[in-house]
Amino acid sequence: MSIDRETAAKVAKLARIRVTEDALPALAEEFNTILGFIEQLNEVDVEGIEPMTSVTPMRLKRREDVVTDGNQQAKILSNAPDAREGFFAVPKVVE
Repeated sequence: MSIDRETAAKVAKLARIRVTEDALPALAEEFNTILGFIEQLNEVDVEGIEPMTSVTPMRLKRREDVVTDGNQQAKILSNAPDAREGFFAVPKVVE
């Protein structure tokens, strides 16, 4: 698969990245380099190899799945920079 200037421009627009017209060929070349690397990875034979979940073999700590009382509102809100009337207070983001 090869990425041309138009496709690179479309990807940049979708990613909300401003790219000038003269930088589009270099961006397309970078995309092609990345896709070439991915094609190399697809050639690796991984038959019979178990997927890794971590670079170090370890089991996740397990806890008993029980319902707790919760009821720690004051303790949780004590960590908040601003809490009002029993809730986290956050700045208004939509007017």
